Amino acid sequence: MIWTFLLGMVTATVLSGAVLGAALGLTGFAILHFFAGGSTRIGVQTVWNTLNEFTLTAIPLFILLGELLVASGLARGVYRALAPIFARLPGGLLHTNIAVCTVFGAVSGSSMSVAAAVGSVAYPELKSRGYDRAQTVGTLAAGGTLGLLIPPSLSLLIYGALTDTSIGRLFLAGLLPGLMMAALFMAWILVAALRNPAIAPAERRVALGEALRGLIGVLPLIGLIVAVLGSLFAGLATPTEAAGVGVAAALLLGFTMGELTWRGCLASLVGTVRTFAVIAMVFIGALVLAQAISLLGLPQQLLASVAEWGLSRWVLLLVVVAVYLLLGMFFDGLSMMIMTLPLVFPLLTGVGFDAVWLGVVVTLMIEVGMLTPPVGMNLFVLVGITGGEVKLGEAALAALPYWIALLVGVALLCLFPGIATWLPSVAFG
Repeated sequence: MIWTFLLGMVTATVLSGAVLGAALGLTGFAILHFFAGGSTRIGVQTVWNTLNEFTLTAIPLFILLGELLVASGLARGVYRALAPIFARLPGGLLHTNIAVCTVFGAVSGSSMSVAAAVGSVAYPELKSRGYDRAQTVGTLAAGGTLGLLIPPSLSLLIYGALTDTSIGRLFLAGLLPGLMMAALFMAWILVAALRNPAIAPAERRVALGEALRGLIGVLPLIGLIVAVLGSLFAGLATPTEAAGVGVAAALLLGFTMGELTWRGCLASLVGTVRTFAVIAMVFIGALVLAQAISLLGLPQQLLASVAEWGLSRWVLLLVVVAVYLLLGMFFDGLSMMIMTLPLVFPLLTGVGFDAVWLGVVVTLMIEVGMLTPPVGMNLFVLVGITGGEVKLGEAALAALPYWIALLVGVALLCLFPGIATWLPSVAFG
């Protein structure tokens, strides 16, 4: 009865046109009212207590950090600095797309911000050099997903806040998988360029010494990465304080070395408010629903049912992955994660999966959703940057190998969980 009511009301409210956060919250309040003796006040109290946590203020600060990086145009200098290094490889500047996205992912926790910041510089440059336009968009869309995995990560930050998991451990856990995914993306570019050299014209080789000297242009952003992650991992700052340091450093770099203006700062603030409002709405609705689900003991009932069915935990994980693949066609990544965590987290940790490891796996599945049409947000961002020169279908087809690579990444994490858990165990014991 309760499961039918839960699924039916969420579906009905979403189909009615209500925003996702309202659909989740209304369903939670209805469950509290009709199935928990009218305990709607508990839902309100849960939202109040959670939103008063200091850690959550890091979310809008990291969003603002990403917006400032886009507005400052710092990606241009970093791109020019790294391009001579990767131009020597088959695939040329397509590798640079991934490398620059990796660097920007280490200072911006937003996938779309990374895709927009790097794409606005890389696409015109590669188009003028004769690179395959769809392949260029595919690499940029894939590289943008790294912003969700490499710390600081909005996905891991929200996951930690919703599940009461150490954010420091989560950030460390995302580092090696993020670098692993960047390596897998570059490996595919290498294979694709060797099979079809036409996708990437041969670049003029720059002497190695000259290329290395050009890396001086990356130092300001490296300083920003050290300011944000160094202060966090060294235990000198909380996630919120580290985000604040990052925003201050981004402002300084944007005004002194970039193209940041006061008008750009205002636009960044407006963009931050809009993005955070969407996330906060879904977050609040999920909190109410999670409280209702927890109060009625639904996760325990689900675990008991799983035990009766005799499903192994790996089969259960496979089912969850399949659900995420389906939901990724209809919801943006962060909304999908917030919506599902109230059930997915207690279910999978209840059968023995590590909470930190699970956070990385869920984030990878969100990244898959960012490349899944018709709602793949990274694809939309990059198609918009091309001005319609690359159609959504072409972009999705070019991004397909990277979509598969992300699933390969999930499989590797299942086979070798230490990829995610080793660094946190070394740092925290």
